[in-house]
Amino acid sequence: MRQARDHSRSGTPHFDSRHASILTKDPGLVMVIVRTMGAQHVQGHGQRPGSKARKCTWPQLIVSCIAIMLILVLSKLVLTDGDAKLQQQPKLKNLLPLQRNLLTSLSSTKALISFPSLLQFFFSPLLTLHLLLPQLFSSPTSPIPTASEAVCYIPSPFAIAPPTSSPVTMALADESNRIVEQFDFSDDELNKNVKEFLRQMDEGLHNEGTSLQQIPTYVTGVPNGTEKGLYLAVDLGGTNFRVCSIMLNGDTTFNLTYNKVAIPKNLMVASTSADLFSFLAKQIEIFLKEHHADHFDSHLRRRNTASAPEGYRDEHIFRLGFTFSFPVKQLAINKGLLIRWTKGFDIPDAVGKDVCALLQNEIDNLHLPVKVAALVNDTVGTLMARSYTSTGKSRSVLGAIFGTGTNGAYMEKLDNIKKPITGDYDQSTGEMVVNTEWGSFDNQLNVLPSTPWDKALDLGSVNPGDQMFEKRVSGMFLGEIVRLAVVDLINSEHSSLFKDLNSSFNDWGTTTNIAPSSGFLKPWGMDSAIMSVAAADNTPELSTLRQELENLLSVYTPSLEDAQAFKAISNAVGRRAARLSAVAIGAIAINSGKLNDMNEEVIDIGVDGSLVEHYPFFRDMIYEALASVDGIGPKGVEKIRIGIAKDGSGVGAALIALVAAGREKPEDYLTNLRSESNRARKASDPFLESSPVSNQALLAGGVVGVLALAALWYSKRR
Repeated sequence: MRQARDHSRSGTPHFDSRHASILTKDPGLVMVIVRTMGAQHVQGHGQRPGSKARKCTWPQLIVSCIAIMLILVLSKLVLTDGDAKLQQQPKLKNLLPLQRNLLTSLSSTKALISFPSLLQFFFSPLLTLHLLLPQLFSSPTSPIPTASEAVCYIPSPFAIAPPTSSPVTMALADESNRIVEQFDFSDDELNKNVKEFLRQMDEGLHNEGTSLQQIPTYVTGVPNGTEKGLYLAVDLGGTNFRVCSIMLNGDTTFNLTYNKVAIPKNLMVASTSADLFSFLAKQIEIFLKEHHADHFDSHLRRRNTASAPEGYRDEHIFRLGFTFSFPVKQLAINKGLLIRWTKGFDIPDAVGKDVCALLQNEIDNLHLPVKVAALVNDTVGTLMARSYTSTGKSRSVLGAIFGTGTNGAYMEKLDNIKKPITGDYDQSTGEMVVNTEWGSFDNQLNVLPSTPWDKALDLGSVNPGDQMFEKRVSGMFLGEIVRLAVVDLINSEHSSLFKDLNSSFNDWGTTTNIAPSSGFLKPWGMDSAIMSVAAADNTPELSTLRQELENLLSVYTPSLEDAQAFKAISNAVGRRAARLSAVAIGAIAINSGKLNDMNEEVIDIGVDGSLVEHYPFFRDMIYEALASVDGIGPKGVEKIRIGIAKDGSGVGAALIALVAAGREKPEDYLTNLRSESNRARKASDPFLESSPVSNQALLAGGVVGVLALAALWYSKRR
């Protein structure tokens, strides 16, 4: 009785463990205990022990609802002092900051909220709030009521756990999921694309002008790792130009030195090809003077003092492999006509010309000791480099690039190449490397997936209707696809992406906004690199991604929900790119015929590029897709080995230059020297022909001059 009287004087309702057990025995109950105005509503506060408790009236119900809603609105997002106490309770440790803060705020009003029930109340307009009967506030001396007497049962409107986010967040998630679903690439679509890829491969081996061009490269073998020598390689593969020297050590290892320089934007769309190729030749000269000054200077001395062509030694010339990552019609190992530009280049003057000759002319104008010995596609170089550095008896069958662009080159039997191959090549191996140019696979869009954002990107590109596969796979285009989809979400009246409507759920405590200068709002303004950040950030709050959205794209204080929406869209675009990559790899693995060959332990595939190197789990997603390809399956995919071919374009080009040098005739080095001498002589002919003085007069003048000098010398001696 003393305990009851003390409790009555304090005016504080007592709620002990016996009452808590009632509430926890039945999780289906909605429990909201609210201290009402006045102690007269609580048994034990002015009531006789045997009297009945008053029932909850509708006015009390309405007042309680209003009070709870006001508390919810006014509760701060930053945890109060009670947060530390809440953290000590095991069941509350995993609550969201907003939930812990709300519970802390309500605890100061002597209220206990069941969060699932509160969220049901908050999100469902059909849910009626029920209060516990006042018996639950009885003193410890009062009899404990049963659960059926203490609460009102209501049917739960949710078949599963109620949502844990606001209606605004739900709308944002729904809108982002609507976009994500459009980038889904099912197993059925995967297999349709593989079959079409195989069909277009065969078509390209028979005919010219097909989507998959299947270009013969005149490279009829791959290295085995024992090759030696010092060679040059240059790589024009996109926005950068790289000059390398490679020392092949003959033991599957090499030493590489290189310079890299960005291609000026104006040269990518220059009026003449000479503007671009003179820039490339100048970079070769700078590299030689910087890294091979002794070799360069000694060569010039020998060249300038040679009294006859025979005095000029061929071994002092650098053989250069030219990695040219654009579609060409190759006519020989060191000759190829440019078919078209891609990757933002557009120099009409160069189309249809031999790119090796264009570079060699500019090299000769600078009198450099360099000969362009081989024209190399970057994928062919990747295949060669992988073959040189890989261990084991199984050789590589495919070299592939998944970076700024995408393409692949593979070993094909000569008997399967039905279209004519002009020029000289070694037929003894029975094979030849074929450059697929698979970036243009299915330009007709017979099977390739196509979303509104794919179509918008294509229309805004420099080559609409072309390179349709590349525009769905390569790093140059993935960022723009994501940007276009995100911009649609920003402009949607149904979503709150990067808007103040979502700011109340921003735990950074400030409003979210996007700057007018944001890359999201500019065509091609979003770098694909942020997709790697999104894929790698698995922290609960996505703090790294949110920081990069602010740093790189000027989205200030993005909320967690904003980052989740962006991550979902970015991951969907990246996953589709990986599964499309598996289409090409899977088709060539099937075409090789080695999946069912018991003598082949491994099907080795060399890859290079920023996607396979830096995008998290890109290769894992390729393997996952390959396991779903008919003809490969989970068993066949275990036989496929995808490995990085480091410096593929540089080392591979050097290896092909080595092969080309071995096939040169011994007198080839004299031909270049004589040709250059003839060019120099012809350059002086116009001057001699236009001179008003005859040759006889010049001869007489020379004799007189010699006699005058002799007389002067004789007079001085006397």
